[in-house]
Amino acid sequence: MERLEGMISDIVFKNDDNGYTIAHLANSNNEVVIVGCMPTLSVGESIEVEGKWINHKTYGTQFEVNKFMPVTPSSLEGIYVYLASGMIHGIGEKMAKRIIDKFGVNTLDIIQNSPERLEEVEGIGSKKVNQIVKSYEENRELRNIIIELSPYGITPNYCMKIYKKYKNKAIEVINKNPYKLAEDIRGIGFKIADDIANKIGIEKNSKDRICQGILYSLNQSLGSGHTYLPENILIQDAKKLLQVSIDLIEECIMDLAYAQKVHIEKMGGQNLIYLIPYYLSENGVCKQIIKLSQCEFKDLNIDIEEEIRLVEKEEDIKLATNQAKAVKEAIESGVVIVTGGPGTGKTTTINTIIKIFENNNQEVLLAAPTGRAAKRMSETSNKEAKTIHRLLEMGFATDSDQLEFMKNEEEPIKADVIIVDEVSMVDILLMYSLLRAIKEGTRVILVGDSDQLPSVGAGNVLKDIIDSGVINVVELNEIFRQARESMIVVNAHKINNGQPLHLNSKGKDFFFIKKSTNEEILQEIVGLVNERLPKFYNVDKLKDIQILASMRKGDLGVTNLNVELQKYLNQPEKFKVEESFQKRLFRVGDKVMQIKNNYTKKWESEDSKDSGEGIYNGDIGYVYHIDKDKRTVYVLFDNTKIVSYKYDELDELDHSFCTTIHKSQGSEFPVVVIPITWAPPMLLSRNLLYTAVTRAKKLVVLVGDVKYLEYMIKNNRTNERYSNLAYKLNKFKVEGLLVK
Repeated sequence: MERLEGMISDIVFKNDDNGYTIAHLANSNNEVVIVGCMPTLSVGESIEVEGKWINHKTYGTQFEVNKFMPVTPSSLEGIYVYLASGMIHGIGEKMAKRIIDKFGVNTLDIIQNSPERLEEVEGIGSKKVNQIVKSYEENRELRNIIIELSPYGITPNYCMKIYKKYKNKAIEVINKNPYKLAEDIRGIGFKIADDIANKIGIEKNSKDRICQGILYSLNQSLGSGHTYLPENILIQDAKKLLQVSIDLIEECIMDLAYAQKVHIEKMGGQNLIYLIPYYLSENGVCKQIIKLSQCEFKDLNIDIEEEIRLVEKEEDIKLATNQAKAVKEAIESGVVIVTGGPGTGKTTTINTIIKIFENNNQEVLLAAPTGRAAKRMSETSNKEAKTIHRLLEMGFATDSDQLEFMKNEEEPIKADVIIVDEVSMVDILLMYSLLRAIKEGTRVILVGDSDQLPSVGAGNVLKDIIDSGVINVVELNEIFRQARESMIVVNAHKINNGQPLHLNSKGKDFFFIKKSTNEEILQEIVGLVNERLPKFYNVDKLKDIQILASMRKGDLGVTNLNVELQKYLNQPEKFKVEESFQKRLFRVGDKVMQIKNNYTKKWESEDSKDSGEGIYNGDIGYVYHIDKDKRTVYVLFDNTKIVSYKYDELDELDHSFCTTIHKSQGSEFPVVVIPITWAPPMLLSRNLLYTAVTRAKKLVVLVGDVKYLEYMIKNNRTNERYSNLAYKLNKFKVEGLLVK
């Protein structure tokens, strides 16, 4: 192996996914082309490379790099470029020049050995010194991790996550058991860990490998909504993944059960395999619902009919038969479900229930699964509604760095009545956390539309509870006269019933534009959103119009639509700062969405008078500012909350000019535009179309091929979810095992 040393004078090509780089390395003698996996290189950086010379038939002589490491640059130019590259937080181009003007060739020695002297430079105080020193040290440790892991296809962004988790023990942990990465690092799955394990010589039949493969298969099934897998299906999935014998898989399933990582439940002559949290949650939801529905609660001693009449008079409304029935059940029962489609008066029913309880001195709390759903509930009730996570007070337990809900059976929620909206979105884990924090004697009203898509997470909670027949269910089924004027409401119910839609009625709010090819559909959507809809309906093209797609991939998938729409809806301008990050371009003004719950993410109001923490999956905001020196993107949520994201945190954000129909659940938008085109049958379903259409308040525009629209309306098949909640609830009922 030969070694070369020099400074990177130019980067010809870099693949951000695998780190493969072509660059020019210059020293005092000559300049050579180097190639290989060097994901962190930047122009001006001084490095030492180890490898061999090769002769490329097209590009001639090159040096193929097997290993590289940074060296302290000796020239002022090299030091400047290194500091100005942004690799050290707190130092940008201007600051780099001031530091070098002060310390010259001794700059890096000062940073490493006498950092307090940096305060001699104008603009650097003790706080910035600490930031620079910390970043310099992290950068050096991170570089070692990247060098070690980049040959396995792990990107620098994931290397940063690994470093944050394990610190300087990262390499030791990975060499000992690379499958820990799949357990601990979000985004690194079994397959990447398995590739590393293979390269460091871990045997194919290793029990660690097989156990992790089984857990991976179970975790993958959660994405399809399953709370468990039948053992025969789990074995098939694991065998296909691992390529080992069934005997070894069965043996490792038992090992996992003994280690209490899975639970085996026998039912109907077969074994059902649960991950432990999902087994506990399914059983827990069952027991809590039975307990809450059977316990004694405070009798209000009121004339319900009279109370309803008083509210009707005060609000100038008249409740339909089932609305009045829902109000009575809410007052007389411990737990009740109120369900119904658009235009059937769920909001009026909820508000009547709230009014009657509060008129009788009962404390009522409102909650919903997402921030946008909670905000909508607040707007329609004129009463604060919290996300379920806020209601349960997410925080850190004593002597623990793990986030957990502070409200539980030992510290329950203090309320007489709890009303939860959009329950179709609540998965089995969240429902268990909620129910176990509700004390006996509290009335619980669950509100939702069972015809919408089920939760993204595992379980089919609302439908299972309804199907069990254990809890009183009131279905609102009368469409009110005013709602019948809306083709959005009328067509939503027609979709549910598998009937042809009313399209393009003059002066109405539901339109279908026929286009055949994906290119035609894309151009039509761009024209609608960018020009015609804002002009004709006087709506804001960014804030009021939402494009909803059924899938992420393809010409009309979310990913490509966001790229195309950005070109028109937020065009580049001279003073608009932008930054590329892993094949995505973030620009000031971009519409973005938080794509995972972050309970500790801090926010501050624009005037700095208010602050808090917690940004949630589905929250939509706009890129407010990009600070390249601080490597930070600032996003404005709800017109009030400014949240900062370091570059390595940008995987929490997705562009949202277009978003998936699943992600839109719990939200409402003035105008919704939906591409109708080919997709896998599971994404051309009735309930997907129904969910998309019911997100719109004022206008729906479908663009595409009518044959796929007709297919979606007819396709009432839903993917079966392995869930035992309905069976277990019904078993309590049939066997008389009701809990007091």
